Amino acid sequence: MRHAIIFAVAAISCAAPAVAAYQAEIKRDDWGIAHISGRTDADAVFGMIYAQAEDDFNRIEMNYLTSLGRRAEAEGEALIWQDLRQRLWIDPAALQAEYRRSPAWLKQLMDAWAAGLNQYLADHPAVKPRVITRFEPWMALSFSEGSIGGDIERVSLSQLQAFYTGQPVARTARERGLVQEEPLGSNGFVIAPSHSASGHPLLLINPHTSFFFRSEQKVTSGQGLNAYGAATWGQFFIYQGFNQHAGWMHTSSGVDNVDEFALVVNRQRDGTLTYRFGQQQRPVAAKPITLAYRRADGSLGQRTFTTYATHHGPIVRSEAGKWIALALMHRPVATLEQSFLRTKVRDLAGFRRVAERKANSSNNTLFASSKGEVALFVPQFMPRRDDRFDYTRPVDGNDPATAWQGLHRLDELPQVVNPANGWAMNVNDGPWWAAGADSPKREAYPRYLDTFGEEPRTSHAIRVLSQTRRFTLDSLTAAAHDPWLPGFAQLIPKLVKAHERAPSPDRAEAVALLAGWDNRAGLDSVETSLAVFWGDALWARSAAAANDERIEVEDWIATRASDAEMLAALDEALARLKADFGSWRVPWGEINRYQRNDGAVVQRYDDAKPSTAIPFASANWGALASFRAERQPGTKRYYGFHGNSFVAVVEFGQRVKARAVMVGGQSGDPASAHFNDQIGRYAAGNLRPVYFYPEDLAGKVRSSKTVRGD
Repeated sequence: MRHAIIFAVAAISCAAPAVAAYQAEIKRDDWGIAHISGRTDADAVFGMIYAQAEDDFNRIEMNYLTSLGRRAEAEGEALIWQDLRQRLWIDPAALQAEYRRSPAWLKQLMDAWAAGLNQYLADHPAVKPRVITRFEPWMALSFSEGSIGGDIERVSLSQLQAFYTGQPVARTARERGLVQEEPLGSNGFVIAPSHSASGHPLLLINPHTSFFFRSEQKVTSGQGLNAYGAATWGQFFIYQGFNQHAGWMHTSSGVDNVDEFALVVNRQRDGTLTYRFGQQQRPVAAKPITLAYRRADGSLGQRTFTTYATHHGPIVRSEAGKWIALALMHRPVATLEQSFLRTKVRDLAGFRRVAERKANSSNNTLFASSKGEVALFVPQFMPRRDDRFDYTRPVDGNDPATAWQGLHRLDELPQVVNPANGWAMNVNDGPWWAAGADSPKREAYPRYLDTFGEEPRTSHAIRVLSQTRRFTLDSLTAAAHDPWLPGFAQLIPKLVKAHERAPSPDRAEAVALLAGWDNRAGLDSVETSLAVFWGDALWARSAAAANDERIEVEDWIATRASDAEMLAALDEALARLKADFGSWRVPWGEINRYQRNDGAVVQRYDDAKPSTAIPFASANWGALASFRAERQPGTKRYYGFHGNSFVAVVEFGQRVKARAVMVGGQSGDPASAHFNDQIGRYAAGNLRPVYFYPEDLAGKVRSSKTVRGD
């Protein structure tokens, strides 16, 4: 009888379904935003990445093709130089070893991340990856920080190609600074309790990125994870967002922690390459890198490069007969740890403990907590250097005096903590303007702690933060969308004077219109259209001269542009408006548009297809609500592709209150109701309520599912 019982139990055990290694619930609200919950952090990560893949697997794969140096496998040999640049630092074998050495808790999250993506592909056989058919946990370490424009992108692709082919390659117009681009950055404001109507701190989260760059999500676990905000496609942490206790907003920083070292390299009699470092002769490390690329017939080809590196970093180009090595932060495990652990911090002390990993190299951080704390921090990865040298140019890498001397302590870096003025901000400028009179003093710090200086948005941010004594979520939202364009407020009086000195009836009416303008962008504003077309024409005329003198183009225009250049640019603007629209009196809303026709990463635009009028303008002219738009191939209208991408305002009281909006919508699928459903709110600056607590979500759930995987 005993044996029969044992047999029966065994039979029942065999018949029971296997318990999945991961399980998460995904609820989607009435905006299509995923609210993910899991028993453990790993379960939540599994569900988080699964939900992202549901919304836009294409962008996830693209980010990892880029970060792993595998774009050419999908897009052809022309991308081989971008892949080579990436692989100078991203070595799959090294990352696999880093994964094996990672803390157990982080390995569990990476395992769950890979499992979530692989489960999505298994559940959706119609989705055909271009290259990566199976994700491995170590791959998460290739893309661990989350910001737009990684440090590696400082390397010139044309000059990398020239060095590793031995053939001269001209720098592109973009590399020469001749192409007008939106500043890579964002706006972040924190309001202290003393300047808040509720007595609670407020946070503005306003990243400026290429559109559709991140996914909005809420992620919760039984291990204390409870974060809401924007996650870069393919990553398992909320990059810019908040939890029930604290919030964090990153802005691109102008600190100098990516440096070039010029080296004299010698070939020894035995053929080895060496370089002098002080009194030593050190070997140049050589490493073969083999890259695959897609041929026109669909087959794969290969190219192998012998790459070189010194203790300063990989060799990326040559200049005046010297090899140039590039030094930057490459700490994938610490970076991924810091990125995830930051989402669980409860207060300033906790934020600082996480920041001690010193694995943030490119971003300032605005911080607020329910304890009433507000702060601004610069990147924590900050090499200590001899300030006698100008690190904005290549320094002598043979001289030990130029070398990095470890990292600064966090308390040695400029910061703003609970300023008496009641607010702190960063708009990609130096920290010297962050809190008015309570800002750090530039002269107290090394030069390499700021290369950006003042930005066109600096005066605008100070103005809107100084005008309101007691902020609410409404007034903070209004401040973030204030339409003033200080760049034109500075430039137009110079144009008026130039016209007075050389009057012409052909432009007199246009000059008079601009002279009476309040410098505020708007859909019905003819002045905005005229000013932007004039400013863009003047920028194009000035870029080469400004670049030659190593001056920001906006500064060159403000201080060096001649009367003749300003007037000629206005004539050009008038002619273009007339040619494209039949008259120079064109409201801005007729020109400046949002359009999303498909889910492609590279969007195609068409004047004949529907589009939405947008009142915002470029941050190059000081717009806080940034919207970079240009004429696209075959169009006369301007179409936006970069700028305000996610906007949120948050209040940290006993309960978090928040509002948010995304450009377009949550889904990358044109057939989805959430492909473009937020664009009306986006254009109007009308943020929707955030459903942070379960009771907020009640009645708003439009779908719910449980996903499982091994």
